[in-house]
Amino acid sequence: MALQGPQKTVLQLVGVVVTMGALSWASVPFYDWFCRVTGFGGVTGVAERGSDTVLDKTVTIRFDGSKERDFAWEFKPVQREMEIQIGDTGLAFYEAYNPTDRPIAGQASYNVTPYSAGAFFEKIDCFCFTEQVLQPGERVEMPVTFFVDPEIVTDRDGKFVHTITLSYTFYEIDLPEGYAALDTGDNTGADLTTNQADG
Repeated sequence: MALQGPQKTVLQLVGVVVTMGALSWASVPFYDWFCRVTGFGGVTGVAERGSDTVLDKTVTIRFDGSKERDFAWEFKPVQREMEIQIGDTGLAFYEAYNPTDRPIAGQASYNVTPYSAGAFFEKIDCFCFTEQVLQPGERVEMPVTFFVDPEIVTDRDGKFVHTITLSYTFYEIDLPEGYAALDTGDNTGADLTTNQADG
């Protein structure tokens, strides 16, 4: 039996709503994948190892650190900038300090500017890959290992990039379950150690 006008319209509207919902759900992982592949929005890449090619040309890497409002940690780069050969592996450190009397967990978000450099900035290892927990009064240096892909020199926009700024913003997250127990005075997690990334 053929649907009447009002019934057909309702079904069409339901179909539109379902389709839009599905597209909205799929857009988040797709957007994340798109950003990582293209460097859109300054999102960096991740590499398992360093570059096989090192060029004579250099680029200046600047380091910036910030935190969300009301986040208790102190956080800053150990050095503000370095000059590195394109393709060579660089190592930089950021310092974090928890001045409070309680353990605090944090996670870092990051990007690079100019955005055109995002697709060519490759991290091999980084403290931003995992959550970080600092005990009361704890101060740590957290490393990031990276390189700039030599293909940047042949890119239409990338070839004009001479300075890249790597920025991190730390924000507070919930403590892992064991640390949460410690924070409430439960000694069952007393043998836990700080979850620091190796890189």
